[in-house]
Amino acid sequence: MNVQLPDGSNVEMPENSTALSLAEKIGPRLAKAAVAAKVNGQTVDLRTPLHDGDQVAILTFDSEEGREVFRHSASHLMASAIQKVRPDAKFAIGPAIEEGFYYDIDVEPALTEEDLGKIEKEMSRIVQADDRFVRKEMGKQEAIDYFKARGQQYKVELLEGLEDGAITFYENGEFIDLCRGPHVPSTGVIKAFKLLSLAGAYWRGDSNRPMLQRVYGTAFPKKADLDDYLTRLAEAEKRDHRKLGKQLDLFSFHEEGPGFPFFHPKGMVVLNALIDFWREEHRRRGYGELRTPIILERGLWEQSGHWDHYKDNMYFTKIDDRDFAVKPMNCPGGILVYKSRMRSYRDLPLRWAELGTVHRHEKSGVLHGLSRVRMFTQDDAHLFMTESQIQDEVIGIIDFVGYVYGIFGLEYSIELSTRPEKSIGTDEMWEVATLSLRNALEAKGLPFKINEGDGAFYGPKIDFHVRDCLRRSWQCATIQLDFAMPEKFEMEYIGQDGHAHRPVMVHRVIYGAIERFLGILIEHFAGAFPVWLAPVQAIVIPVGDTFADYARDVYARLFDSGLRVEMDLSDETLKYKIRQAQTQQVPYMLVVGERERDAGTVAVRHRRQGDLGSMPLDEFISRIRREINDKTRD
Repeated sequence: MNVQLPDGSNVEMPENSTALSLAEKIGPRLAKAAVAAKVNGQTVDLRTPLHDGDQVAILTFDSEEGREVFRHSASHLMASAIQKVRPDAKFAIGPAIEEGFYYDIDVEPALTEEDLGKIEKEMSRIVQADDRFVRKEMGKQEAIDYFKARGQQYKVELLEGLEDGAITFYENGEFIDLCRGPHVPSTGVIKAFKLLSLAGAYWRGDSNRPMLQRVYGTAFPKKADLDDYLTRLAEAEKRDHRKLGKQLDLFSFHEEGPGFPFFHPKGMVVLNALIDFWREEHRRRGYGELRTPIILERGLWEQSGHWDHYKDNMYFTKIDDRDFAVKPMNCPGGILVYKSRMRSYRDLPLRWAELGTVHRHEKSGVLHGLSRVRMFTQDDAHLFMTESQIQDEVIGIIDFVGYVYGIFGLEYSIELSTRPEKSIGTDEMWEVATLSLRNALEAKGLPFKINEGDGAFYGPKIDFHVRDCLRRSWQCATIQLDFAMPEKFEMEYIGQDGHAHRPVMVHRVIYGAIERFLGILIEHFAGAFPVWLAPVQAIVIPVGDTFADYARDVYARLFDSGLRVEMDLSDETLKYKIRQAQTQQVPYMLVVGERERDAGTVAVRHRRQGDLGSMPLDEFISRIRREINDKTRD
């Protein structure tokens, strides 16, 4: 028989060959690295038999699908070890996640950090045993009876929600789990792993259901890769924006406003610098700026579709016996501004930006620093255009996003997200909208992935996932193309033919949420913001009280030139003052003593580069001004 490889070439194989035997024929290195296969578009075990004409790709850990199979297998490895250490444990679900895996379990008493070491030791024993992952099938009732007899009520509940028919299971050693698979061939493939943490998680995400214990871990084929990951994890902990936010006096959270960030003066400096940059770049690109109310009548949200699709995440109030909602999104306000007068085709495209503060009722369990809050500011924009203008406008936004992320040194990848199950609008609208976004990406020659079913309820979208210096991914910018809202709100413009036509609407953010973007930048820069963003750009440090007057003169010159400057006249030692300034990530420390006073200079220290020597004050001001204007990064 013949099978086809991803490059289009054909390989002749004996009858009853498996995906693994194909990998072995291609080469021993590939066979050793293989974790699963994709046959005719479906991910399967390596032992899966092949048939004449199959299209086959061998998956390794280097592919996203391969990593998912590998780490899902690691979650089963961990669960089998937990079963050995704590035979009374009840198992819920154990999926792979982006950089690891977890398993939710119900066990009394709860696992402790000390137990993780015991589980890891048992995992190592199971890896040494090299137990095969064996796929099995049972009838639904047989499966229910099997798990009921073992007191595994969470598996029973999952089974009861499945349709009748054959149910697949995977067995490794003494552990058997309800699972679609696929899995790696055996436990011995999982060479390097680490259990990371314990957390709480409600069964099926429902706060009315039992609280389970979630055990997190990660796994790699090689120990060197695991060590690299653990190093990055330790670095991420040092860069945690919640810790640095407190250390740098940027923001805080309080019980009186759970999920609502309080920004301190230094935090506001950074936010305002981000906003000033945002405003100037929008002005250059022909955007006008809007400001719309935070509270709007319920009927508007019913008309927009948010009431049906988003009300569980909204806050409500009454005014003069009428129902109002606190806005979770800015778009309906922009639509009302559009409809405030008749528009002509000559007005289009209209580009309107809004720094809109929105509120969303997030559950307390998902709140996390600035990354997940209940109040935030979207750097929103809504563009209104004709259908013929879509491609140029979307390309303009793509270029805008690329420019902004380049300023911060953020790399990114792109996804095109398509129609979700719950949506509004016709099939034709969605088809045209999705094709329009695809065409814009292809015209730019940008690589992108399709993310099926993850579009907004009113239209498909392009999502930008930025990668910080630790290679972590964050979804920030989005471009959402919307034919549905203009229809729902009966928006119109008068065309060249003198008749009324529907505009097309684009919803767009670049930072995403400014607060969340700030959190990303804090961790990306480890609190050491570029000079143009730094809350304090320079600090003047006299070597003793005798030189305090000269320090004040230097401070005044810097302040009058528009720099954000501080002065340390405390009684502490020079060494301590410099260390404190470095802890606060101040870019420049200007030390002044007798020599500097007599020569009218400053001794310049940089937080990263150290001692830069003495220079005239005017020269330093020119230097730092150039860095600010060019938005230079260290």
